[in-house]
Amino acid sequence: MEMGGKEIVVAVCGASGSIYALRLLAMLAEMPVGVHLVISAAGRAVMETETDFRGGSMVAYLKGEGIAFHEGGLLKEYHPDDFYAPPASGSFRHSGMVILPCSMNTLAAVSAGMTGNLVHRAADVCLKEKRTLILATRETPLNRIHIRNMDAAAAAGATIMPLSPGFYFRPASIDELVDAMVDRILQHLGIGRPGGRQWGVDPIG
Repeated sequence: MEMGGKEIVVAVCGASGSIYALRLLAMLAEMPVGVHLVISAAGRAVMETETDFRGGSMVAYLKGEGIAFHEGGLLKEYHPDDFYAPPASGSFRHSGMVILPCSMNTLAAVSAGMTGNLVHRAADVCLKEKRTLILATRETPLNRIHIRNMDAAAAAGATIMPLSPGFYFRPASIDELVDAMVDRILQHLGIGRPGGRQWGVDPIG
């Protein structure tokens, strides 16, 4: 892809929190960013349970939601079993990957170096190539296995970012809570969003 923006890998797994993934994709669609998307079968099932997404093309869904795609951007979706997709190879250069939400099953696979599907393989590639990998985990409470897996993934180079938005800016809606969390993810991917909240910059309340 020839463009001035970044290339980002986004994976969606079968944990609660699909609203975060949809909001991230909507924000990225409006930027000159190449997005390489993988949604697991469980991720699609949860998304259809938690949101009004009913399957099919994510591009079509976002356009149906009124998202205006940036002319310099790209959103390409891959089947989770497609090991020939670009994110499966270390020679595919990109600026980072986020698994949002990241299930405990996917966390376990990543922490153990297992590559049973494209999500796992793309994450493993990020770690071996020393690229940004964000695991936006969503589970509570955590047992000791979850905590050990987080520690192992972090030791290998991943950023563990639990989906726990802050309340210091006094959010007035669920959308504001979601946006605040997604803005933090974008910051860690090196992507700034106009209007994104920053402590000491935006007014409180």
